[in-house]
Amino acid sequence: MTIRDVAMHLGVGWDVIKDLQKRDLSRRFAKPKLKHLRRIAIDEIAVAKGHRYLTVVMDLESGAIVFVGDGKGAAALKPFWKRLRPSKAKIEAVAMDMSAAYRGAVTAHLPKAKIVFDHFHVIKLFNDKLSDLRRAVHRAATDVMHKEVLKGTRWLLLKNPENLDQEKDEKRRLEEAPALNKPLATAYYMKDDLRRFWEQPGKRFATTFLDGWIRRAESSGIRMLQQMARTLAAHRTGLLAYYDAMITSGPIEGTNNKIKTMKRQAYGFRDHEFFKLKILAIHETKYALVG
Repeated sequence: MTIRDVAMHLGVGWDVIKDLQKRDLSRRFAKPKLKHLRRIAIDEIAVAKGHRYLTVVMDLESGAIVFVGDGKGAAALKPFWKRLRPSKAKIEAVAMDMSAAYRGAVTAHLPKAKIVFDHFHVIKLFNDKLSDLRRAVHRAATDVMHKEVLKGTRWLLLKNPENLDQEKDEKRRLEEAPALNKPLATAYYMKDDLRRFWEQPGKRFATTFLDGWIRRAESSGIRMLQQMARTLAAHRTGLLAYYDAMITSGPIEGTNNKIKTMKRQAYGFRDHEFFKLKILAIHETKYALVG
């Protein structure tokens, strides 16, 4: 039930119920124990318009959020490092996006931990660059029919092949769009090929695959692919670290979706501290259909 529903059921003000819940959440989750941490994920979430963010740290073994910081970047993690130091936790690996700020902070405070850049963030970056390339191709197209084909396949280019809808004839439409422009076709198929990096039988095979992919992208003559190749080369160690730690930030992305759902259900949270406590307890959240 919502806070308002509970208040109406008990015949009290909603603020009384909210205060009771806030005190209970504070007692149980305000200061999570950190000494057991071994593998964690760090990510940022947008919580309001105007570029307002929170930085969250997740224990990948339990699925619990152990820290919520204001803002994003290295500064948002300072309270976490302050609490982590006396806990003497032996963190082995950290999954994150390719942010230089997060990487610098983790390197400084956890020099022995492996930094892992996983599938989700790499493909997300590739999709962003692929969208930019599609728009560039659309601007350069002079034929009206070609422009309509390219405009109608924006989301198809971002889909994985196995997710294409046969009933909507999405596969045929997708094949037609890249056929109008070779760079677009090459970039799309190179993205699909890059996904195989995380399917290799071991680190040695993954190293050979990644180096080969980078060479092919560099020699493609397509600026977008060359930029992606430079990015992957610069983050090569973190990409290959996946095969040492075998962790992903996928769980934290799922939690981010739960946070967004919780925020929508409450029509936002005016009490910022209450919102952060709800996030720390979100691993206990269960959704059920009632009635």
